[in-house]
Amino acid sequence: MEHGKAHTFRSLPPLLLAAGLVVMWSSGFVGAELGTAYAPATTLLAWRFMAVAALLAAWCLWRRARMPRRDLAAHAVLGLLSQAGFLYGVVAAAQVGVAAGTSALVAALQPLVATALAVPLLGERVRPRQLAGLATGLAGVGLVVYADLLRPGAAPWWGYLLPFGAMLSLVAATLLERRVRPGGSLVEALAVQCTVSAVLFTGLAAGTGTLAPPAEPGFWAAVAWVVVLSTLGGYGLYWANLARTGVTRVSALLYLTPPTTLVWSWLMFGDPVGPGALAGMAVCTVAVVLVSTGGVKESAEGPDGGRTAGSAPARAYRQGRRERRGRPRPAHH
Repeated sequence: MEHGKAHTFRSLPPLLLAAGLVVMWSSGFVGAELGTAYAPATTLLAWRFMAVAALLAAWCLWRRARMPRRDLAAHAVLGLLSQAGFLYGVVAAAQVGVAAGTSALVAALQPLVATALAVPLLGERVRPRQLAGLATGLAGVGLVVYADLLRPGAAPWWGYLLPFGAMLSLVAATLLERRVRPGGSLVEALAVQCTVSAVLFTGLAAGTGTLAPPAEPGFWAAVAWVVVLSTLGGYGLYWANLARTGVTRVSALLYLTPPTTLVWSWLMFGDPVGPGALAGMAVCTVAVVLVSTGGVKESAEGPDGGRTAGSAPARAYRQGRRERRGRPRPAHH
């Protein structure tokens, strides 16, 4: 988020910051299930990104923000992967009946998979304990998916490939960002990414005849939900927590989103929480412990496609904090 907004978030108590991040990040999966009750995935995503892109573009125009062409192109590709690809998989999965808690659990594998792929692609070292954690996490997700397939009215088997595809799209964005390291503030980066996604989904919705929004007020409530809670609240609290506690603790907080989403979707939609889902959650918890205690250097990926403490938006954020304290230092790129 922009410096002033993130600074406002950071003035909150640490416990409230942490709880807010878990709730807001979980709201995205709940919002997907809420919105697809009224409209197809392309309709919900088109209007979500049009609203967010308009807000962020207006802010950038007011601030007269400029970005080099290289960074502009990099953020456009990252937007297609971390925003369009990831969110389409999540929302389309909700449309075909995949439970919000199941999608959240699959998405939570992103840091584990990114860590494993960073070995051959980025030359990073990963200890055997972390690889064991990845295998354990996959087993836990498989247990949840299997239990979900057995419930009455379950989604078709191929529907569960959608959140996996979404997670892999986010992994690709993470690895790409870590390689190219594009510049720009967080607001500028999100403005480019959301604008590209808005153009894509508006075109898809228009081409498939699904651009016209439904008349039900519930649809617009769902759009407001994903814009305010999931996008602005989720990302704002993510960066506020990151500035205060660091990458490792923020990643641990994000692993709390699957059980939160599971309970939330049970309360709102009556999604069942069976023994298989609970057992799978327990297995995934073991996987998180294995990975988080593996002793590997912290990575720089974030849930929006990889921008965290070591990247340009975070460096700009820290630079702004130093300037407000009256001790400006040059930012390193």
